[in-house]
Amino acid sequence: MAGGAARPRRQPDYAAQARRAEAEQRRLQQQAERERKAAETRAKQAEREQRAAYAVARAQEAVDLTSVAEDDAEKLRTLLARSVQQAAPLSFSALRQQFTPAVFVAGRLDRAAPAPRWEDFEPPARRGLLASLGFASPRHEAAVEEARRRFDEALSEHARGDEKRVAKLAERRAAHDSKVRDAADRVHAFNAALAEREAAYRAGDVEAVEWFVDQVLAASVYPHDFPKRHQVSYQADTGDLLVQLDLPLEDVVPPARAFKYVKTRDEIVPVPRPEKERKELYASVLAQSALRTLHEVFASDPDRVIRSIALNCHVDTIDRATGRGVHPCLITLQARREEFEALVLTKVEPRLCLQRLRALVSPNPYELEPVRPLVTFDLSKFRLMDSMDVVSGLDSRPVLIDLSPLEFEHLVRQLFEAIGMEGWNTQPSKDEGVDAVVMNTDPVMKGLCVIQAKRSRNVVPFETVSALAGVVEHKRAAKGILVTTSWFGRASQAFAQDHGRLELLDGANLVHLFKEHLNLDVIPGPVPPKRRS
Repeated sequence: MAGGAARPRRQPDYAAQARRAEAEQRRLQQQAERERKAAETRAKQAEREQRAAYAVARAQEAVDLTSVAEDDAEKLRTLLARSVQQAAPLSFSALRQQFTPAVFVAGRLDRAAPAPRWEDFEPPARRGLLASLGFASPRHEAAVEEARRRFDEALSEHARGDEKRVAKLAERRAAHDSKVRDAADRVHAFNAALAEREAAYRAGDVEAVEWFVDQVLAASVYPHDFPKRHQVSYQADTGDLLVQLDLPLEDVVPPARAFKYVKTRDEIVPVPRPEKERKELYASVLAQSALRTLHEVFASDPDRVIRSIALNCHVDTIDRATGRGVHPCLITLQARREEFEALVLTKVEPRLCLQRLRALVSPNPYELEPVRPLVTFDLSKFRLMDSMDVVSGLDSRPVLIDLSPLEFEHLVRQLFEAIGMEGWNTQPSKDEGVDAVVMNTDPVMKGLCVIQAKRSRNVVPFETVSALAGVVEHKRAAKGILVTTSWFGRASQAFAQDHGRLELLDGANLVHLFKEHLNLDVIPGPVPPKRRS
């Protein structure tokens, strides 16, 4: 063959290629295994970090709960000191309302819409030789005329729209000004009435003094678990004020002193507050609340209209032995202004201070052991009348609806007297919705109740029930009782239950009460209609 002999073709080394492929495969497998182990290591590390972060978060949660418990306990320990040091006494001037007129906001009505422009309607100018020489074009003149017509319509429409805008703006401004005047009038009327109350207060008017003391006690800021219920009564001739105040139960003291995180169980468990500490703190809370109430009332009375305060501190709860509601008095005292103002309240030990004021304090408030109030609410606000014996003149099965209104009212009073209360009937005229008043003389359940007695053949209107709630507040009664020969609707029953100080006695109740306490078989009146289920 020309050019020399041909070289023999080299045969592929399949064995070497196989070895290289096998080595590459091993390398890839080893790399994948290393990556897998590295991923597992990272995952385990991330899991450890996550568990550690979770444990830290849970431990911090326990710290936060401990901080809340400590803060709650500290607020209870400093109830009196905070009020004396930080809270400014309430005054009539502080109750005055300040009037700031609202700013009128016109919005888009304050800006007129842009007026139409001729440039947006004018047809394009003519072009060409004839146009340059000034020759008219009927078609162009017609277009200009049509454009002017549309432009004039747009101008008219814009003018009408702007007139509507201006009218609407004026209407809105007038409504705003009217609201501003009404608000100003309300503020002026409130302040004028407040000024009259202030003058009456300084003159020792009973209603004005009781109203202002109500404002003082309502404005007092306690921890959120404290009840906000009180009654006041003022004697103008002596300058003595009677205050009945509801205080919290023992559960106001945080049961846990601290919290800790138990990692093995993944639980946050409370560290209980020792029983002795709980009882001492609760007793301190009661004592501080009593002293604080005296301080706030006296401090808010620079005119010295109030000369002394009789204070009864109660709790509203359930007797665990009977399951019935009770209202025991745990602290009662009477403090003269001069004696109280001599105290340095920021430095006193509250319970020792009560001893100095000769207060009667429950020896075991934790068990609701009551004391008898030194002073109780009197009946001077009610127009009372002589009692009448109705029971002796009844036959064997009296029909209550057939009695006269006066006879029914006296019979209801006799029923409550038979139950164990002291009772009086009010005069028929100007009784302000009160037909009788009864006083529970039991030292635990003691309180004044107002009674309405309604002879009726139909369901008692809801308005009657809601009106009684107003009478209870106005008379500062412990309870209002509505007695009827008929029945009450569901709305009335729900309202009374939500109110908490209303009791509704219908005809069916009266049958059992008269039989149990007066041995009378009474027939109340019509039977209520059956309700659909």
